[in-house]
Parts: sequence; C-alpha cells; structure tokens
Amino acid sequence: MPGTTRVAIIGAGPAGLTAGYLLSKAKVAAHVLEADPEYVGGISRTARYKGFHFDIGGHRFFSKSREVEDFWTEILPDDMLERPRSSRIYYGGNFFAYPLKGFEALQKLGPIEAARCITSYAYAKAFPTPNPKSFEDWTVNQFGRRLYEIFFKTYTEKVWGMSCKEISADWAAQRIKGLYLGAAIWHAIVPQKKPKTEDRGAVIKTLIDSFRYPRKGPGMLWEVCAEKMKKLGGQLTMGRMVTGASWDANTKRWTVTHKGPDGQTDTLTAEHLISSAPLRQLTLGLSPQVSEASRAAADKLRYRDFITVALILKDRQLFDDNWIYIHDPKVKVGRVQNFKSWSPEMSPDPTLCCYGLEYFCFEGDGVWTAKDEDLIAQAKEELEQIGLAKGIDVLDGCVVRQQKAYPVYDDDYAARVELVRTELEEKFPTLHPVGRNGMHKYNNQDHAMMTAMLTAQNIIAGNRALDPWKVNEDAQYHEAGAAGAESTSGLRAVPKKL
Repeated sequence: MPGTTRVAIIGAGPAGLTAGYLLSKAKVAAHVLEADPEYVGGISRTARYKGFHFDIGGHRFFSKSREVEDFWTEILPDDMLERPRSSRIYYGGNFFAYPLKGFEALQKLGPIEAARCITSYAYAKAFPTPNPKSFEDWTVNQFGRRLYEIFFKTYTEKVWGMSCKEISADWAAQRIKGLYLGAAIWHAIVPQKKPKTEDRGAVIKTLIDSFRYPRKGPGMLWEVCAEKMKKLGGQLTMGRMVTGASWDANTKRWTVTHKGPDGQTDTLTAEHLISSAPLRQLTLGLSPQVSEASRAAADKLRYRDFITVALILKDRQLFDDNWIYIHDPKVKVGRVQNFKSWSPEMSPDPTLCCYGLEYFCFEGDGVWTAKDEDLIAQAKEELEQIGLAKGIDVLDGCVVRQQKAYPVYDDDYAARVELVRTELEEKFPTLHPVGRNGMHKYNNQDHAMMTAMLTAQNIIAGNRALDPWKVNEDAQYHEAGAAGAESTSGLRAVPKKL
C-alpha cells in the first residue's frame, strides 16, 4: 500500500540514519528505506558469523566535530570503548610502523635504499611537477619518487585497480596530505630544531593515536540508532530497494518507488527526499529525467567494490594492529585486519581471533565472481605467506562482498559530479544527496554524518542555508588534531582551512 511521510530517506547507513534520527527527534516525520533485509549501517555495518563480529572495512570513531562526537555518545552512552590505534605497512618482507618512523624506516630499508629515498625526496623538493594532476604527480612531489614507489604505488593500485597516473590528485590531497613520510626520513638523518610546545601543532601533523569504538562493532551503534529513531516516531522498512523517484513540480511532492525481495512494488510519497544511494543510481532513476549531459556524466561515475574474507583461527597473538596495509605485489590482499584488536568482544572465544583480509575488485570481475571456498583458500595461503599466521591454525572462514565501497576519483570525476549536482539543485529543490556514495565523495563516517546533520537542519529550518557539499573540503581534516575541535553549528560544519 502507498504511504506518505514528510521526508523519505534512501539508505540506513550513517548518513541516512543520522538524518532520520535527528528529524524524528525534531518531530519531523521521516521514513527510511533500506535495501538490506538484515543489517543497518551500510558499509559501517557489523557482519556476524558463528558468534564472531567483523567490520566491512574499518571504522574508527573519531571526529573533530563536537556534534558528531556528542551524537555517538547520545546513541551509545555506555558502550563505547577507548581503543589504541595501531597500524603498519608490510613491504619487502618487513613491517613498518604507520605513520612512518624515520630511524626504523632507514634501518629496515637499508643504507642503499635509504640513500635513494633521501636523494629522490630532495630532488622532488627542488624540482616538483608543476600543477600536479594525478595521484602519482602529487605524491612524488610530496615524498619523492622512491618513497612513492615503496609506500604508496602498489597499495593504491590494488585499491583502485588502475594506474596511479589515472587517479586524480584530489584523492591524495584528501587522504594523505598530513603525512610527512619524506620528512620523517629526512629528520632521521638531519638534526632538527625542536619546536616550541605551543608551535608543535602547527609544525607536526600526526595521525590519531586512539579512538572510540562500540563494544560489538560499528553496526552496534547504528542498530541502536535505528531503534531509538523508531521510538521517536521515525519509520524504517528493511529489504526495500528503491527503483525510482518521481518529482511533481505542481504538488511539490516526491513519489518514491521501491520493491521487496519478492519483487512486489510499492510507493512512498514525501515532501523531501534524502538520498545516500550512489549518485549515479539516483540520477539515472529520477523522473522527470535530467538532461542528456547530466545522464551521461552520472553514467560515467565509477565505483570500486571489495571483498572481506573473514578467517577464524587460533589466537597466537602474532599481531595486535587494527590493520596492516599490504604493499607486497606478490599477494593480492590489500589490507589485513585483526578484529579482536578493535574490541575483544568481537570474538566469542578468547582463544580464537578473526582476521579480515580485504580484496579490492570491480563487481563482475574474476575476484568478485570467485567461489567462496577459493577465496578462503587464497586468503589462508596469503596470510601464511605474509607471516601473520600459520595455515594450520585457520579453523573456518566466510566471505562478504561489498558493492560500491569507494567512489572512484578518476581524472574527470569532479567535473561530472559538479554537472550533476548543479542540475539536481536547479530541478529538484527538495532533493538532498548525502553521504559517501550519495555525493560521490570518499568521506569518512563522521563526514557522511555531518552532511546529514546539515541536511536535517535545513529541512527543519525550511531553507537551504547550510551547504552539505562543503563538508570535508579541508584535506587535512581527516585525522589530525583533537576530537571535537570543530563544530557543525551553521557553516562551521565545514572543516576550517589549516
């Protein structure tokens, strides 16, 4: 049966549920439609297998937005753990601390390789590529070619399935701008004047050394959020795939068409439509249709998928990192997580642990379509090859496939997104794209939430005074600085330029 609401929301991920919860709290009728029949949380859900809990990716709960931090506390006041951050890079048979430590890197690279790194770093600083366009250009400018080849090239090409020459410099600027790997090695050789205490924050950028994390994984928070939203009057319907959205300019109403697993179609009418669905999917499913130029631009937006192979094994305590980046081209795995290091409660048995091996792919390729048993066998073999476990200790495993995990930042993505965004704003005044895939922006969980917070504020206020598209314009925002240092009140939601 058709239904009505004031705000229809596509997707019960961090953005969709944040919007739904805040709107319900403000007594604005909201109805969330989620395609997954079981899990909320989107890519931030927590999968479960035989009592083990594991993430789809890794999700640290850390934000410079006080509103985001307060939101997490409000949802899970008694179930957030304070966890230490620990991650490393595997390269050439060695494990390197991440972020890189100069003396350690020099020692493990050896004198000849270290000299090559320092020479190429100095050369890049003296003769940088003007106006870098690609990931390769940008990263070589920052760190030198040799450091780029060791610590960035292989892993990045595993993640994206394309040459670093084809990836936009925007990706590097957004994700790694605060990491001074070249300077770390340079400082290990050349004594540096110690900055004054009050100046250290401006001189040295570091990644966070601790973060909060729900006891049972990120999905725990979003499951509780969904329940609290429903108690406030919000609605959530699971297992409903949105197939189209029609805008009536006369009545100023949306008709959202959705179907269930049985193929039965239904509709939902709303004044506002918040969408965290992939921007390509949303744009091509709108009625009336957008221009041919915008349809073509949306159709060319690309996404990267990935597979998590979760292996259950005897806990020999061989590593306690949250995750390890695998830069070795001899294996296909891109990253290995130890979910027990995120929270001891992710494992139901203290003698066992669960590792997640991540394989980046495109939907439909050979990795994506491989049989589960073949992927488990490959993961088991590669885990032993890297030296993180013995194959004999692996007791069980399962496979989770994640579609559209990452919006691809290729050469022309920004122009395509801007073209689509502009037309959507002009033709559909109450359409609100939010979140990572909804805006085709590789945002962290907190940034996705911030876009939803601003959108909810706009709807409640009855205007569009706040611009969610400006969230995360500051590339250095991600993990540098103290938690809660920014505010989402008004346009202060946009991370300030550093």
